[in-house]
Amino acid sequence: MTSLWTRTADPVQSQPWDGRRPDVVIVGAGITGLSTALLLARAGRDVAVVDAGEVAHLASGSNTGKLSLLQGSVLSTLRAHHPASLVRAYVDANRDGAQWLTAFATEAGVPFTRRTAYSYAQSAAGGKTVAAEMEAAREAGLPVHRMPPDPTLPFPVVDAVALDDQVAIDPYAVTAALARAAVEAGATLHTGIRVTGLRVVPHPVLETSAGFISARDVVLATGAPLTDRGLYFAKTRGLRSYAVAFDVDGEVPDGLYLSVDAPTRSLRSVTSSDGPDGGARLVVGGNGHPVGRSSSPRACVTDLIAWTREHIPGAEPVASWSAQDYESHDLIPFVGVMPRTLGRVRFATGFGKWGLSNGPAAALRIAAEVPRTPRRERPAWMNLISRRFTVPADLGRGGIENLRVGWEAASGWVGAQRRAVPVARPAEGDGVVVNRAGHPVGVSTVQGVTRAVNAVCPHLGGVLAWNDAEGSWDCPLHASRFTAAGLRIEGPAVCDLQRLPRVPGEVAAG
Repeated sequence: MTSLWTRTADPVQSQPWDGRRPDVVIVGAGITGLSTALLLARAGRDVAVVDAGEVAHLASGSNTGKLSLLQGSVLSTLRAHHPASLVRAYVDANRDGAQWLTAFATEAGVPFTRRTAYSYAQSAAGGKTVAAEMEAAREAGLPVHRMPPDPTLPFPVVDAVALDDQVAIDPYAVTAALARAAVEAGATLHTGIRVTGLRVVPHPVLETSAGFISARDVVLATGAPLTDRGLYFAKTRGLRSYAVAFDVDGEVPDGLYLSVDAPTRSLRSVTSSDGPDGGARLVVGGNGHPVGRSSSPRACVTDLIAWTREHIPGAEPVASWSAQDYESHDLIPFVGVMPRTLGRVRFATGFGKWGLSNGPAAALRIAAEVPRTPRRERPAWMNLISRRFTVPADLGRGGIENLRVGWEAASGWVGAQRRAVPVARPAEGDGVVVNRAGHPVGVSTVQGVTRAVNAVCPHLGGVLAWNDAEGSWDCPLHASRFTAAGLRIEGPAVCDLQRLPRVPGEVAAG
């Protein structure tokens, strides 16, 4: 599965690691990491960016390209348990991040369009959420307005709150432009370098596939931090969501739509001014779920296609993909110094699928705090968010999630014992967890090759689940993912799965 934005894009050129010791090493070549790199390089710091994959190869190149301060039901959910000042600080952070990114896009010549964003209800039951979102948004200083039902829309909208002057953009194009601008400013970019470890005494050192890399400061901009310091894997949850791009005859809705009730539906049109190919094209997203906890991710994509064809006859899918992001239990991203790193390692995680604004906001904060960088006046939101308190509702959500993690850990091991080898050879694109001498083994067939891997996540021992949309092994505990061959893709795990030999006769033809 390849996103609409990346399927025809040329990769950004990088260079081999040269063995030097930069001031700052940034791990992660997505929106957050590259925004930070550009800010620090322009401030005169010697910066290197490393990434195991290409630029924007995960979440930054796989979102829907909606840059909006109206984010479904986020603001009303926050306001239900937190003071108005914190909600306003969250909005101010996103506003600063969005303004910085659009100013950069204008400077770099990356086109985008201004649209109206809508948080809408698909049924009468969602009307209360729309009303709460409107109240929370107004209290936070956003000039929202109510949208009455529009019978011309091809999909059901019972009620909606709207915010004008939001942005639709090609997320890969702007991320690639950030990479090129950072290099022009003096940073270096090194893709294909995987980080597998970190130590901080006597100074920060990264263990990587290119050897040890030393720096004065380190920034982890990797979605899930590549270290368990601070236990942020237990303070967030990994979420996957899906998107399909369609060719459509005739007009498509012009706004940026996101439902506040289930099943989630996200829609935006793509034009020649905010997308890669132009023409009448529509992106429909939704059907999100915690990583590794869907019986069939492939069915999530199929459902989006069926829903779109029902409401927009003649829509033909041209690309489908999925993306992963991490949501904190209180919906506010974690940004700042990683605990127990002597102030030398900074990180950002928990953007809750709103990385196009939260990512640059995190970069602005990190760049303002990295030592030996020229100091500017800090906006009030940085201080307020950094001092936020955990309230009982946050603890409750976190407790429920960690109970679910415990359940997934236990049920995964029990389930793995129910199916012993030998088993039939999985069909193309399918995988199954089986019991080999009491140990879970993942057997899958991808592109005609049947493989066996250790089906236990090397992070904290969760039994992996097969992702039949992406052809990957996903951990239902803390969202680590691996290819069919066992190579790590993302998540808090830092090593690959063990490849296992095929035992003669344990996988039958079929």
